[in-house]
Amino acid sequence: MSPARPPGAHRLATYFHVHLVSDSTGETLNAMAKAVVARFDGVIPIEHIYALVRSSKQLDRVLEEVAAAPGVVLHTLVDRDLREQLEEGCRRLDMPQIGALDPLVGALSRYLGAALSTRVGAQHALDHEYFNRIAALDYAMAHDDGQGTAEQLESADVVLCGVSRTSKTPTCIYLAHRGIRAANVPLVPGQEDGERLVALRNPLVVGLTVSPDRLVQIRKNRLDGLNANRASNYVDHDAVREETVKARRAFERRGWPVIDVTRRSVEETAAAIVNLLSERRTHRLGTSW
Repeated sequence: MSPARPPGAHRLATYFHVHLVSDSTGETLNAMAKAVVARFDGVIPIEHIYALVRSSKQLDRVLEEVAAAPGVVLHTLVDRDLREQLEEGCRRLDMPQIGALDPLVGALSRYLGAALSTRVGAQHALDHEYFNRIAALDYAMAHDDGQGTAEQLESADVVLCGVSRTSKTPTCIYLAHRGIRAANVPLVPGQEDGERLVALRNPLVVGLTVSPDRLVQIRKNRLDGLNANRASNYVDHDAVREETVKARRAFERRGWPVIDVTRRSVEETAAAIVNLLSERRTHRLGTSW
C-alpha cells in the first residue's frame, strides 16, 4: 500500500496530451473536450488542435505530431477514408482514439432510421441560421450600452438591464452567437433607471444584479486596468450597495425577471436567459390556442 498523504497535502496535477482532430473548425470538439476534462479534479490537458483536416497528407502530419506527444486522440472526422487512416495510425502507435460524436450520432440514427450525411462542416453551412447569427451579432453591437431608441429596441428578443459591470455586453454577444437579438441598457445613477423599457412589448426585459462586494471588486479591477482614479462613488461600498438595491427594487416593481450574476459565468447567465425566453414562448403559444 502507498503511504497515506499527510493532512493538508495537495495532490499534484496530472498532465496529459490530448489531440483534437477535426475536419471542420474544431469548436465542437474543443467544447466537448473541455466539458469532459472539467469532470476530473487535478487533471490538466495539454491540447493539440488540428482543424480543417481534409486530406491524407494533412492527417499524416497529424499522426507525426501524435507520435511525438503520446496521448489521447479525439476526433470528429466524417470522411470514411480519413477515419480509417486515423484509426490505423493510432493502432500502430498504440494510442486510444475516440470518435467524439459517434455514440450520439449512432443513437439518433437508430431512433430516426435516417441515413447519415457525409458532408463536412455541415453545422457551419451558410444557411438561414448562419446569417441570422451574423445579424444578431450586428444588432448586439449596434444596441450596446444603451444605444438605440425605444422603437429600435422593440426588434430585440431580449433587453438586459443592470448597473455598470454586470456582464451585460458579453452576455449579449454570447446570445448573439445563438441567433438571439440582444440589447442592453445600463442603469446610471441620476440618469437612466430603465423607465424607457417599461413600454416595450416584443422583447423580454431581464434585470441583472450582483452582490455589492463582488461589484466593488470588479469595478476596482476595471479602474486598475485603466490606471484610473478610484476616488468616486463608482467603487464606494455604501454608494454601490445603494445602487444595487435601487436596481433590484426597480426590476421587482416592473415585474421583470431577475438573474443574480454574482457566481454565474456568462455562459450560465445566457443559459438562464434562454430558458426564460423558452418559457415565455411556450406561454404565448399556450394562450393563443
